Amino acid sequence: MRRAVFIDRDGVICRNRKDHVKRWEEFFFLPGALDALARLSTTDLLVVVITNQAIINRGIVPVEVVEDIHRRMLRAVQATGGRIDRVLYCPHRPDENCTCRKPQPGLLFQASMEMDIDLSQSYLIGDAQSDMVAGHLAGCRRFLVLTGRGGRELLRCWRAGERGFRVTLNLNMAVRTILREERAYGRIPIPAAGVR
Repeated sequence: MRRAVFIDRDGVICRNRKDHVKRWEEFFFLPGALDALARLSTTDLLVVVITNQAIINRGIVPVEVVEDIHRRMLRAVQATGGRIDRVLYCPHRPDENCTCRKPQPGLLFQASMEMDIDLSQSYLIGDAQSDMVAGHLAGCRRFLVLTGRGGRELLRCWRAGERGFRVTLNLNMAVRTILREERAYGRIPIPAAGVR
């Protein structure tokens, strides 16, 4: 089975907006995010974005707009040497009680079945308690980043008794930690001098 790094979108890869990212012009990569994705692309780890996009079923934007944003995001990542192997999103509102909206682990299970991923040997990086819960339910190794909603969500996790995840400043730092551990376990080669 393969291994993956699952990454939340808003607040981890791009800026989180209170009024949602409704078009490409509102999508801004966070500092270091593109570099982090470029680093991941040098490994055999799959890179899978998992994101709640209730703006679809709330009628704020049609699904075509969300998919256009994702296509443009993929192109921008590829243009800087990075790679995203799959983008999975939940279009449902919280009141629809689906199994794919985080904190439910449905998107992770979907990726595991469709892409032959061993969740217990995979990582999840997010900025919210819902990410940490979904990752816990799926058995992933988890990182909470302090970008986006991460600072206040860390307090929510602690108050709710959610433990067992690591806290890093941002996506770049989480990826650096993952790659360091992967090299220590001999899962990916140590880069030559001068290589990131």
